[in-house]
Amino acid sequence: MGESSLFGHEAAWLQWHAALASGRMHHGWILAGPQGLGKGLFARAAAAELVAAPGIAQPPLAHHPDILIPEHPPENKEEAKKREDGQAYATKRAIPIDQIRLMQQRLITRPTLGTRRAVIIDPADDMEKAAVNALLKSLEEPPAGTFFLLVAHRLGRLLPTIRSRCRVLRFAPLADDVVGRILAEAAPQVDAATRAAAVAAAQGSPGVALGFVAAGLGGAHGLMLRLLRGGDAGGDAGIALRGALAEKLGPRPPRERLLALIELARALLAGELRAAPPARQARIIEAYSALTRLAGQAPSYNFEPPLLALEIAGVLAGVAGAGRDA
Repeated sequence: MGESSLFGHEAAWLQWHAALASGRMHHGWILAGPQGLGKGLFARAAAAELVAAPGIAQPPLAHHPDILIPEHPPENKEEAKKREDGQAYATKRAIPIDQIRLMQQRLITRPTLGTRRAVIIDPADDMEKAAVNALLKSLEEPPAGTFFLLVAHRLGRLLPTIRSRCRVLRFAPLADDVVGRILAEAAPQVDAATRAAAVAAAQGSPGVALGFVAAGLGGAHGLMLRLLRGGDAGGDAGIALRGALAEKLGPRPPRERLLALIELARALLAGELRAAPPARQARIIEAYSALTRLAGQAPSYNFEPPLLALEIAGVLAGVAGAGRDA
């Protein structure tokens, strides 16, 4: 994996390469920015550069002994059995402390292939509290040659003591043409209309665009825009649009589709915020916060999918109502 596959992050690469060439590389880095920008891919490509030793062949990242990535383990015993059988499985939402302790045990030894080792926490804002405290100890007293790359979707959720020990590398939303280029390479089978809708919904996030396509949310996108902007007449009179959105989601969608629907709704709100008058901006921000709470609850709460779709639709329709009143 090289930086040629990571479009739109030239500024981040410049900062990274300048630090790498300086001979005074900071031991802790936070890669901060909205979800879906490619920060995790950047961390892996940067780690591969960091640990590479001249004249020594480097194994694939997944099997590299000097790149450690604590994982999200299976959600329960049933999901663990699926992993053992080579099937797709659901993971825990948070990185538990035992994964951090396992990583720390590896840090007792020297790097295997060179003089450097990289630890990637992806994402760092999804760690259990005990795991955060354990990681802090490693950041306070990093072993020689060990560097930490912490991927953070919500920088404010990281402890100040974590942030103070790291250098922050910020990632901004990408231009629409860059998102379109990434989508065209990753999903060349997608038709032009769907690609355009995905790029519009992404608001600069390739991950959101790819999730949009994978979840088949083309029809949902149009319904949600109509809800957000007042429906066909009278702001969704008769809740017909809300019901249509629930039907579009389906009775038993996978969790990934549910989460993609919430991310799409948040992306649409972010897009509306830019051109909204001040009175409407407050309601858009309130709606965005409500969807953010919903996104945090959805992975662990047992929501009925149609009710979840109606909840999302209600939040969007509420913004439309506020816009007429303002």
